[in-house]
Amino acid sequence: MVRVAVLSAGSWGTTMAKVFADAGSDVVVHARRPEVADAINQRHENPAYLPGIALPDRLRATVSAAEALDGAAHVVLSIPSQTLRTNLTVWAPHIGRGAVVVSLMKGIETRTGLRMTQVVHEVTRIPVERIAILSGPNLAREIAARQPAAAVIACPDEHAATALQRACHTHYFRPCTGPDVVGCELGGAVKNVIALAIDLATGLGLGDNARALLITRGLAETARLGAVMGADPLTFSGLAGAGDLVATCASPLSRNRTFGEHLGRGLSVDEATAATQQTAEGVQSCRAVLDLAGTYGVEMPITEVVSAVIAGALSVPDAAAALMSRTPKPERYGV
Repeated sequence: MVRVAVLSAGSWGTTMAKVFADAGSDVVVHARRPEVADAINQRHENPAYLPGIALPDRLRATVSAAEALDGAAHVVLSIPSQTLRTNLTVWAPHIGRGAVVVSLMKGIETRTGLRMTQVVHEVTRIPVERIAILSGPNLAREIAARQPAAAVIACPDEHAATALQRACHTHYFRPCTGPDVVGCELGGAVKNVIALAIDLATGLGLGDNARALLITRGLAETARLGAVMGADPLTFSGLAGAGDLVATCASPLSRNRTFGEHLGRGLSVDEATAATQQTAEGVQSCRAVLDLAGTYGVEMPITEVVSAVIAGALSVPDAAAALMSRTPKPERYGV
């Protein structure tokens, strides 16, 4: 039986822990709070993040990261992207030699502009061949309820990706594999920013035409950045690109959508953060994505507007006007 460590017990971490357990893996979750670990171990539920969802008996929890990591063949990271470096510095000595690390995180580190797999490599010195990303249209609550879903596991090493695929393949969760780590990570990180823009528009009462405009042009600017960073353009039309963006923008279960709608209805950034209750990665990553675009000389107007709103430099009503006042261009060059 494969041993899997999942570092953290939030909604997405707990959901993927359940998936690995349902696939037959021996899973240990690291929870920061003792009451969360106790609920998972004694009640087989995580009421703080997934109330009402029964967890498999073989899924256990601990407040000790070292205990969770002991003997783990796969190490699954699911924490807010901006806290990864600090936490991983503490955890790294406990990660076993030969373990494959998989990131569930969708963000760009603000200070460095690094993708999450790059941060993992820099902190742990684990070879990139043993660092993977799992991404796709994955709304935690639906998957936890065993509703059908799929994802992409991207890793430079095909054997490592296939081993992860076997470890989390169930009747309701279908993981595909591929080599495009850059494309999968960018798709996940930038879609959070685009989702904020789309749901700002929803909060303002704008219609489906405006939402469709932002979805398609948001995907286009993501692909432009990906192209100059070496990603496969086809990745952005697949699960980790269009699939993830559509799920995030369409579902009320999305934290980024919820946050964006709160802003669009007039809440401040702090008020929207409090009302959303969980981390909306797009809020933290928008500036980092924009800086990354500047480094590569890529124009990303939607990301630019969202970043200005989050920074308080642009009001929400003015944001919509800013996007629509741009000079029209040929379709192939984007909005």
